[in-house]
Amino acid sequence: MKILLLEDDTLLNEIIEEFLQEQNYDVVSTYDGQEAMEAIYGQSFDLLLLDVNVPSINGFELLEELRRNSINIPTIYITSLHTSKDMEKGFKSGADDYIKKPFHLSELKLRVENIKRLRHIEDNGMIKLTNEIFYNYDTKTITVSKEEHHLSKTEAKVFEYFLKNRNKTISIEEISLNNWIYDEAPTATTIRTYIKNLRKILGKDMIETLKGIGYKIK
Repeated sequence: MKILLLEDDTLLNEIIEEFLQEQNYDVVSTYDGQEAMEAIYGQSFDLLLLDVNVPSINGFELLEELRRNSINIPTIYITSLHTSKDMEKGFKSGADDYIKKPFHLSELKLRVENIKRLRHIEDNGMIKLTNEIFYNYDTKTITVSKEEHHLSKTEAKVFEYFLKNRNKTISIEEISLNNWIYDEAPTATTIRTYIKNLRKILGKDMIETLKGIGYKIK
């Protein structure tokens, strides 16, 4: 699991980074909003941990910008802003959770694990989709009625994004923006072809098309 950390307090940034690395997370540390924005558009992340009062672009503005551009990475605010209005603003900007400073690292661990559970972020291993369908994150293999189907790297990336967003309608644009940097993203036609291939494996009813909106995995 890859996490972006935005925290301008150098000492706290180091403490959080070291703690998360001890939990076997891959952490990219940033110290101002612009640096964080560039990292998010240049790399793929599973979770954002954002302070609010940071130089350049504050955490609220940063997340609002990401959500306007269909960047749907799960996000937790870590901030000293304590009022109910601050929390309301944070959740309205698109946050999944909100941690008030000061906090115990054990609380951060629990919040991160909860986001992983709620947003279906899997690190590795086998998961069960139905009684007959399983997916192995390690081997990038879908097993249907004991028959194995190996996915290409890009097919797996598309499929795993669907799994992270189960029962949520997602567009081709969102899939592209959340999985590749701009100049490396496959075309919309190519992504549709990957979805077509996945349907051949899973059965046509597993991935539903909502005309003019996007797709949803059941």
